[in-house]
Parts: sequence; structure tokens; C-alpha cells
Amino acid sequence: MDATSTSLAEDLQELQLERVIPRSLKTNEELDRLTVDEHLSDIERAVYLLSSGQDVQRICVISNLPDLIKNNNDECMRRVVPKVREVLHVAQTEMQLAASSAFLQILQQQIVPIQNYTQTFLQTILTSVESKDPDCANAWLETLLDVIDLLPKDVIKKEILGIAIAKGQLSQSVQARLACCRILGKVSTKFESFVIKKEILPVVQSLCQDVDYEVRGCMCQQLDPVARGLGLEATKSAILPELVELTNDEESYVRIIGLETVVNILTLLDNEICIYTIIPLVCKFCQQAIHSQDSTLPVIAKQLGKLCHGLWDKLTEDKKGWFLDQYRSLCRVGLEKSRSIDKDCPSKTDVSDLFDEEDKKVECRKNCSYNFPSMALLVGAKCFKIELHSTFVALCKDPHVLVRKKMAASFHEVAHILSSSAHTLQNELSLMLKDESIEVLRYIIMHLPETLDILSKGDSKTVTEARMNALSEIIPAILSAEIVVFASNDWRLQESLMKSLSCLPACCNSEDIYCKVIPVLFQKLKTSRAIPVRHAAAQTTLVLIRQLRKLEQREQLIHRLVSDFCHGKSCHHRSLFIDMCYFFIELFSKSFFKDHLFDYVLELTSDPVANVRLRMCFMLPSLKRQVKLPYDRNHLQLLEAAVRKILINEKDRDVNVAIKSAVEELDGIHVQMESIMSRRKNFEEDTEDQIKEEEEKQLIIMEEQDRKEEEQKAKLEKKGSSNSKIPAPKKAAPKSGTSSKGDYNRDFKKASSLPTAGGISSTSTKALSGGNKLTKPAAKSASALTPSATFSRKGSGSGVSSTSIASTLTSRRGSLTSAGSNSDTKSKSKVGNSTNGLNTGTKSRKTSK
Repeated sequence: MDATSTSLAEDLQELQLERVIPRSLKTNEELDRLTVDEHLSDIERAVYLLSSGQDVQRICVISNLPDLIKNNNDECMRRVVPKVREVLHVAQTEMQLAASSAFLQILQQQIVPIQNYTQTFLQTILTSVESKDPDCANAWLETLLDVIDLLPKDVIKKEILGIAIAKGQLSQSVQARLACCRILGKVSTKFESFVIKKEILPVVQSLCQDVDYEVRGCMCQQLDPVARGLGLEATKSAILPELVELTNDEESYVRIIGLETVVNILTLLDNEICIYTIIPLVCKFCQQAIHSQDSTLPVIAKQLGKLCHGLWDKLTEDKKGWFLDQYRSLCRVGLEKSRSIDKDCPSKTDVSDLFDEEDKKVECRKNCSYNFPSMALLVGAKCFKIELHSTFVALCKDPHVLVRKKMAASFHEVAHILSSSAHTLQNELSLMLKDESIEVLRYIIMHLPETLDILSKGDSKTVTEARMNALSEIIPAILSAEIVVFASNDWRLQESLMKSLSCLPACCNSEDIYCKVIPVLFQKLKTSRAIPVRHAAAQTTLVLIRQLRKLEQREQLIHRLVSDFCHGKSCHHRSLFIDMCYFFIELFSKSFFKDHLFDYVLELTSDPVANVRLRMCFMLPSLKRQVKLPYDRNHLQLLEAAVRKILINEKDRDVNVAIKSAVEELDGIHVQMESIMSRRKNFEEDTEDQIKEEEEKQLIIMEEQDRKEEEQKAKLEKKGSSNSKIPAPKKAAPKSGTSSKGDYNRDFKKASSLPTAGGISSTSTKALSGGNKLTKPAAKSASALTPSATFSRKGSGSGVSSTSIASTLTSRRGSLTSAGSNSDTKSKSKVGNSTNGLNTGTKSRKTSK
């Protein structure tokens, strides 16, 4: 114990915060040298610092030179600028870089006239381009190229062109000749074709034949702007022969740049040149690259898409097939079995060379993946299955992640191109979603809603039932991707996946979503660590619940949310329930929210955790906006009682501040009145809410129609079996409403492996019928519940009565819709006739009131 305590004391002593600093950072002499008289003007201070200041002070003055000239033009040009030019002769690299940037800003901002700039700053730039320091020379060269774009043509011809041509002579250094190539390419866009042909073209041709391969490559890179300045005829006679020779250069570096230049000037050339010169040149280049498999192989794979697009209209059918064969060959580079090595010849290949060779082949396949949408566009949707589908599958299964990543990034583009035939890519989409690489999944998830929309609809605007059933097979692949994504620490990708799942109702079967997807979302609501992920999962869960076809499933899941989160043991779950209520208000109608969640969320105003009560204070104004008198008088009374309770009993300081602020906001919110005079006005204000309510009614009508169709089908089957000579085995007739309610509950429990909500089971539906409202306080009487929260049961069935459901959904808005137009009234009456007693339910509601 003594040894342990001694070592602990020593460790604490080493970690002491206050330590004695042996000496100050700067001596008094150094501070004196850095001190400047504060009474000096800006110009005097700049001159003083440039003359006797430290390097850091000089850099600061040069960086601020544009502002100095702008504020003190004449004096600064007379005193400061000459001093700057003098300092630059012996300046270090950092100061040179600061000066090059400052000189460019002066011209861009037009602080000084062009004539003054030419006489001072331009001369310094031209001199500094010849600096022996490569970094400084390159920085000044980039500045000069930017300055050329801003200078007039006569200044360029007088001050720059002659110097550039002189730098291109063979007697000059390689650095000077490289600078000449870039300057000539830049100035070629400024002059007429006869000036280029007379003064620039001879130097260009000389540099294309230079002894140094870097100079040849640099000049080859500038042939595109030179050719555009010359025009088509001069290009055919002067530039094209040089370009053909450069693409056959002995150095692969020059050949690569030559091919890129060919691609760039395709739009300038006519059909004759393309057919008789460019196409044979490209074919020869491709054959050499594939045969030798040198460093040009990835480049030809990258440029093949642009080449095919530029030449496709000029190719014969045989040539089109040849280019497709070359593309398919490039997609297989490195995947064939390695050639057998002669045992008599010992291998001298270095390990690093083997890795370079493998990287080169992977780069080739990656570039092919990049070009796949381009090739698919050329082939078209009709011929895709024959020409490119097998190649598409091979690239999606490529062993290297970089190739699959490129395919994932362009998958939605290929689906767009195929359009009506995009459903043929469903297996490959499942394959990509089952990938174990996070990078591949990142790109496929990024465009998943767009891809699924194309696969489900194609050219049409609607989705067929058969198509939805087929696309439902993609759900296991999505859940496989979810396992890989949530095994990583990338919460942004997790959030993106949760948001992407909200697109499933538009393209997948409702029953599969209920049984397979929603249990996973419930699990993520409880186990996800990042708050944005939980919020995304909550929003997606509510979107999916709203789109479920069966009312019983929707009711069950909402009650489960109340049981697991509003009444949950964890304060984090109860806080998340408040966030769900915000999403609920955004997605569902006001009446649906008040019937299912209004009373429950108010219970959280008495939560034992202060943070939950604090969040509820911010929620109260949103709750009051849902209330509409006189039908919601009970809800308003509950809200006011909850506010009074917090004001009287609250002891937490932050909650007290929040509730006072909430009370002020509540006082400013006007409660809507359902009076005869305001019905039309309220209808116009709540158009969006009316649309939501109509959609919810439509779901009930669709469910009723499905139930009737099932009953009619069952009767026909029973009648057919009774008329047959051979008696068929007896089948249990489907019950009214939802015929497999117990099966759905069992599937949900099994898939989610989560405890079900209290009071919800296949045999007990008291919570849905109004008998027991989960864990509601006993003090709340049945009169406090809205009539639409109560559901009647048929005498013989387990399903929910369509009459009571439809009547309760329309009774709350009965008076509102009756004040509408005659067309609205007629549409409401049609809905009432289709739901077997909608008007009767509304009438009984008014009678009870």
C-alpha cells in the first residue's frame, strides 16, 4: 500500500498544472526589434517594415499591398511598390508566393490602370518566372497565365509574346521551354488565326519535336487551344500530323497525353478526318495498349467512353461491335487466369513490380466502371441485355472494392438509361446491397430511393401489384446492408439508411414492410446511439405506419409506440417519444393525432425527469394548435390543467423558466372555433390537414374494399366446391375484417424479438375498442375520450367495423366539410355511401352531442 501511494503521489506531482517557465518566449531585444512607432502612417510603416523589419512583417505588408494601393494610390505606387520590387530580388519562397498572389489581386480588382500595371507589376512577374527556385518559378508562371486572361491583346503581343517565343528556343533550359509551351497555349486563344500561324505555329512545331519528352508532352497538352485558334483547315495540315506522331511516341507519358488531346479536339474535326485518321489511330492505340498492358491501359479505359461518344455516329456496325469488344476486354483485365511461367526461365520480377502491375489492372477496371453509363447509353435499353448485361454483372461482382464502389456510384444512372427495362437490374441491386464494404454501401444507399423508384415504375407513373410483390424481395438485401452499416461507427451513413427506408411503401408490399422492416426500425429506435439516427428511424417508422393498408396494424403499432416509449422505463425513450409527436403532427392529420397521442403525450408533463418535463414545455404550443372548439373542449381542458400543474408544483429552475415562456406563447395562440361563420374560413386555412384526413379515410375505404373482395372470393370458392362432384375438404371461412390478425401479431413478435405493447394481442383488443387504454390514469373518465377513439365490433367477426370507423373519422370534420362547396358535399356523400353507414354514424354523433 505504501509503494502504491508513493507512486500515485509521484504521478500527481508530474501532472501539476502550475510549472515554472525558465525563460520568456521573447527577449527584450527581440521585442524592441518587433515594435513599431504607433504614430507612423500606413505608408511610412510599410516602408519602414520593408526596409528594416523581420520577414514575417514584410510578408504581412506585401499581402496587404492591394488595400494599401486602394487607400493611398499615388503615394503607395511611388514609395511602397518600388520597395517591394527591390525586396523580391532576395526574398524567400514564402514572400515570393505572397507577392504573386497580391499582384494578381491588384489586376483582378482593377486597382491601378492597365498601363501602370504593365510598367510595374507585369515586368516583375516576367522576371520572376525565370527564378531558379522551382516552386517560386511555378507560382509566378501560374500568376502570369491568370494575368494573360485579364490583359488586352495588344499588351500581350507587345510585352509577353516575344519573351515566350524566346523561351522556346532549343538553347534555353528545359524549365524555360516548359514555360514557353504553357504560355503559347494560353495566348493562342487571344489572337487571330493568321497571327498564330505566322508567329506561334513554328515554335509549336519545334517544341513538338523537342529532344526532352517532358517538353513534347507539355506542348502536346497545349495543342487543343492552338488548334482551336488556328481553325479546321490549318489544324488538318499543321497540327494533326504532329498529334499523330505524338500518339506513337516512344515514351508512354507522351502517348497518354496525345490520346487525351485527340479526345479534346474531336468536336473540332469533321467527318472525313474522323473516319480516315482518328478512328484508325484510336484502334491502333487500343490494340497496342491491350497487347502490351503498359501504363496506357488505364488511360484508354478512362477515355474510351468519350471516344465512343464522339465517334459513334461515324462508326460502321462492325466498328461499333469492335469497340464494344474492346470495352468488354478491358473490363476483364486482371481477372483471367495468369499465364503459366516457364520453369526453365527463373523469375526476376520484383514484389513491388507485381503490386504496380496489379494496381494498374485494378485502375483499368475502375475506369471501365466509371464509363459504364456512357457505354450503356450508346448501346441503348433494347440491346443492353445482349451486349452489356453480363459485363455489368461481372463489374458488380468484381473482387476489388474500388471497382464495386464506382459501380455503386453509377447504378442509378444505368437504371435511368434502361428506364422500362430497369427491373432486370434487381438481382444486381440485391448483390450490391449485400456487399460487405462500407464504401460500396455508402454510394448505393445514397441513391437507393431514386433507384427503387425507377425499378418499380420505369416509364409509367404507377406501380403494379405484381411489380411491388417482386420488389419486396429486395427487403432482405436492405436488411443485410443494415447489419453491415450499423456494425460501423459511421452514424451519418446509418442516418442515411434510415431515411432511405421511407421510400419502401411506394414500391414494396405493405405486409412485407409490416413483418420485416418495422420490427428492425423499432429495434433501432431503442438501440441506436446517435440522436440523428434515432430521429431518422422515428420519422421513417411513422411514414411506414401511415402507409400500411390495414387499420388494425396501424393501431397496434401506435399503441406499441405508446407502451414502449411514452410509458417506457428509460427517460431517453420518453424524450424520443416527444420527438415522435413532432413527426406525428407533421405527417398525420390533427384528428388522428388527437385521437391517439394527445392524452398520452400530456402525461409526460408529470415525468419524474426534469429534462423530459423541460422538453414538454416546448411541446405545449404545438399541442394547442391542434385543438379546435367546441369538439376538442376536453383536450383543451387537459392541456390547461397540465400547464397549471407545472406552474404550481415545478421546482426545477430551468423548467420554470421554460414553462413561463411557453405560457406567454400559449396566450398568443388563437384557438380555432367550429362555428357557422368560421367554417368556410377554417376549411381554407386547413387545406393541408384536410388532404391528410382524406388520405386516411381513403386507406380505410381501400381496406374495406379489400375485405369485401376477399369475402366474395371465398364465397365463390365455396360455391364452386359445393357444385363439384368430388367433395373438397372443408376450409375455414375467412372472418370479417382482417382474417389473419393473430398471424400478423405472431409474425411481428417473432421478427422484432421485442416485447409487445401491454394489452395488445391476437385475442384481446380492448385497447383498440376503448375498453382499456393501456396505462391511462383512472382519473380520466370515458367522457374525456373522443368518440373516434372507440371502435365497435361485429357480432361474429374479429375485424373492425367499417361503419363505426368511417363515421368516427368523418364526424369530427362533419360540420367543417358541410360548409364547403356543392361538389365537396357530393364527394362526401359518395364516400359515406361506400362505407356502409357513414352518414348514420355522423348523425348519431350529433344526436349524442
